[in-house]
Amino acid sequence: MSEQRYETGLKTLKKITASSGAAVIDGLKDLAPDLADWIIKFSYGDVLSRPHIDLKSRQLATVAALTAMGTATPQLKVHIKGALNVGCKQEEIVEIILQMAVFAGFPAAINGINASREVFEKEESP
Repeated sequence: MSEQRYETGLKTLKKITASSGAAVIDGLKDLAPDLADWIIKFSYGDVLSRPHIDLKSRQLATVAALTAMGTATPQLKVHIKGALNVGCKQEEIVEIILQMAVFAGFPAAINGINASREVFEKEESP
């Protein structure tokens, strides 16, 4: 069962984050291998791979949550890129972040917009 969770998690991680998620996991394995396993097995294997909503919806929810937190800019950038990877449009991502101004405050929304700008510019550069 645990091996299946791991394989499902890796597959879902790759769909969403391409190589950036794997780099995060690899960066944790030397000092905190359990944390790397938890992210793969629980976050991606148990939760993000559930069939009840699509990956696009899950990524928009993730972008909203990370924006609202206001303390997770590196993770927000990974998931903005992940949202693009699973078919979200830049306009949708911006709208989700703008909505967070109402619920998380203008500073959180501004930081989210700045993070999205960095990701979008990186995507557009050759």
